[in-house]
Amino acid sequence: MTSALDRLKQHSSIVADTGDIEAIRKHQPEDATTNPSLLLKASEMPAYQAYLQRAWDYAKSVETDENKQLELACDYFAVLIGKEIADIVPGYISTEVDARLSFDTQAMIAKAKTLLSLYQKEGVSQDKILIKIASTWEGIKAAEQLEQEGIKCNLTLLFSQAQARACADAKVFLISPFVGRILDWHVANGLEKPTDPLNDPGVQSVRTIYEFYKRHDYKTVVMGASFRNTGEIIALTGCDKLTISPGLLEELGQLTDAQEYLLDNDYPVEAKPAPLSEAQFRWLHNEDAMATEKLAEGIRAFAKAQEELEARFKAL
Repeated sequence: MTSALDRLKQHSSIVADTGDIEAIRKHQPEDATTNPSLLLKASEMPAYQAYLQRAWDYAKSVETDENKQLELACDYFAVLIGKEIADIVPGYISTEVDARLSFDTQAMIAKAKTLLSLYQKEGVSQDKILIKIASTWEGIKAAEQLEQEGIKCNLTLLFSQAQARACADAKVFLISPFVGRILDWHVANGLEKPTDPLNDPGVQSVRTIYEFYKRHDYKTVVMGASFRNTGEIIALTGCDKLTISPGLLEELGQLTDAQEYLLDNDYPVEAKPAPLSEAQFRWLHNEDAMATEKLAEGIRAFAKAQEELEARFKAL
């Protein structure tokens, strides 16, 4: 009997949202994504202690300043994990820029190039890498410049229509609109958890972005992310890509009686709206309380994970 995962694979590209290499080998996704929280989890697993030590030894051999050592060690650890994943998946591996740089365009550009140089050192082609950047105005501008230089980007922590529009204006390769964190915010603010995933505000947000992109013929790839349950994922069947945790991939693989959904992909093409100015972007994003709060919260959480990973290197 066909599983929900098998059906999803017929209509969307499946991406593993994990830093666990063995989980990726098991599920054989097309692409994989990591983030600082996932890398921190990987650093706590016995299987990856050798990567930690190798990254730390390399950083100390190259840098004398302790802060620069920690920064380089974290970058190299992310790349070492990414290299192993790149050897398994046929498509892309997304590696994230330090969230503490999220409001500094030039620093994000420099960090992206550092990550790519480390990947090159490990023999991984730039064609396999997506540089993952928070969807602040500064992050979107960094991605716009990187894309112009042929470096593909994945814009993450995306919650608002303003963010989605600005990313399309910037011609970024891919966006990762979050689903579960949007639901979390609405539940925390009084919404009863919906029984129908089509009433899930996170699902509705991604479906709206997807339709907007298709109606206006934007080429940016839409990759639904941050899922809380299988219903949210299944309700986005047909989205360009879906990045899913190993636990939910397991559940989908065992689910055979799920309700079927499929996003429409046959929209009449309309003229693109004028690009958003910085002032327009900031105002529209500011008007969305959920998006404003979740973007800030996400940046803080990823920054904290980065600091905790640095602490692990200090303890070596």
